[in-house]
Amino acid sequence: MKKEIFKGSAVALVTPMDETGAIDYRTLERLITFQLDHGTDAILVNGTTGESATLSDQEKLEVLSFAVKQVKGRVPVLAGTGSNDTVHAAELSKEAERLGADALLLVTPYYNKASQEGLVCHFTKIADSVRLPVLLYNVPTRTGVDIAPETYQRLAGHPGIYGVKEAGGSLSRIAKTAALCGEDFHIYSGNDDQTLAVLALGGKGVISVLANVMPDSMSRMCSAFFAGDLKESRRLQLALLDMMEAMFWDVNPIPVKAALSLMGMGEENYRLPLTPMEEGKKRRLREIMIKKCLHIPKNLL
Repeated sequence: MKKEIFKGSAVALVTPMDETGAIDYRTLERLITFQLDHGTDAILVNGTTGESATLSDQEKLEVLSFAVKQVKGRVPVLAGTGSNDTVHAAELSKEAERLGADALLLVTPYYNKASQEGLVCHFTKIADSVRLPVLLYNVPTRTGVDIAPETYQRLAGHPGIYGVKEAGGSLSRIAKTAALCGEDFHIYSGNDDQTLAVLALGGKGVISVLANVMPDSMSRMCSAFFAGDLKESRRLQLALLDMMEAMFWDVNPIPVKAALSLMGMGEENYRLPLTPMEEGKKRRLREIMIKKCLHIPKNLL
């Protein structure tokens, strides 16, 4: 039986940057401390929310090394090491293992895509190259590739492939995956607004965008479910729905970085082609955040 990498809410952490586009490690330290102080169950670096597409390999490894040293084993640290180049992903995964990552997140190959057979070969080769647990990452709206439930069934037999961050959006396909793969294949929601539904289908938790801003609430929603308090878990899922939707008013991670900047937790800086949030949307975001009693410094109101 494969032990879950984590149970509950993992934050898909943003990568803070200064006005030049360089990684802001002082703010990164603040963000990690904020997560640890507010109950997050795991931390993912170098994911989509971390703008991994514009980070160099060296930057990814430096961010991972920094996070591992800051976390000091208090929660699992996951590293996004996926690529559309299988050999490249395997090499990056080996480096992440060397630097102390607890697990890897491998996105489906993008642009050049792959057949279902190609996906099996791709993920198998990477998982064979490391000893760390591997989570697959299915996000077809970004990659143009969708992992079929039957393909999950094939991959679930690999001793190093523990599960998936599923952001395909179809609960019926998640149900089929759970039925085909059984309890030894761990499913994590990749969409905040589907967290409770995925948990009800046997999921182990969520890898969350909103947890950057509200880690305690996301963690409580999961822990309430696992404790058998479905009423409280449902209350939180519904109460957070407007914030979850706001995190996708623009391309992720634009809204979540805007929200963090309103909280005084980093500047709203991105690497092109991402650009700052439109002022109208940002005003609406501020209004929702005030209703949620999120702390916004007076000079940012």
